[in-house]
Amino acid sequence: MIMAESTWYAVQTYSGHENKVQRLIQRRIEEQEGSDDKEIRAVVVPTQDVVEIRNGKRVTVTRRLYPGYVLVDMDLNERTMHTVNNIQGVIKFVGSGKAPQPLHEEEINKILGIKVEKDDDETHEEIPFHLGQVVEVTQGPFSDFSGTIKEVYPEKGKVKVEVSLFGRPTSVELDYT
Repeated sequence: MIMAESTWYAVQTYSGHENKVQRLIQRRIEEQEGSDDKEIRAVVVPTQDVVEIRNGKRVTVTRRLYPGYVLVDMDLNERTMHTVNNIQGVIKFVGSGKAPQPLHEEEINKILGIKVEKDDDETHEEIPFHLGQVVEVTQGPFSDFSGTIKEVYPEKGKVKVEVSLFGRPTSVELDYT
C-alpha cells in the first residue's frame, strides 16, 4: 500500500501533449468539486515568457520550462495513481522504481516562483548570439560593417561588437536586433 501524502509529483507526457494532459487532469479535479476530500488539487505546466527575434521583430512567446512534463499536486494513493496514469498522453510518473518520487519543496517553490516571477516582471530576453561570432550590422550608423561579438548583455538586450573602423578595431555597443 502506498502512503497518502499531499505533495507535488512530476508526470512525464508525450512531447507536445502537456496542455492536453493538463486539461484532462483539470477536468478530473472539477469532477471532485462536490467531495470533501480533494485527492488531486492542482496541475501546472511550468512556462516562461521569452522574447525572440523573428523576421527582425521582437516577439514574446511562451515556452515550456520542462517540455514533456506536467506537475500535479495530489495525495498519492492507488486511486490517484490509476487516475493520472490512465489519462491519454501520460507516459508515467517520474521516480525511481515503481513508486513515484515527490518533488522537493525547494524544487517546486523554485519552479512555481519562476512562473509567477516571469508573469509579473519583465520577460527574459534570449539573445541568439555568442562570444566570438562574426556578425554583420544591418541598421544604424555602422550598417554594412562586419564585426566580432566580444560581450553579450542579456539584461540590456545589447551586444558589444568589435568592428574595423579606418583600419583600427573599435568596440561598439549595439541592440541585438
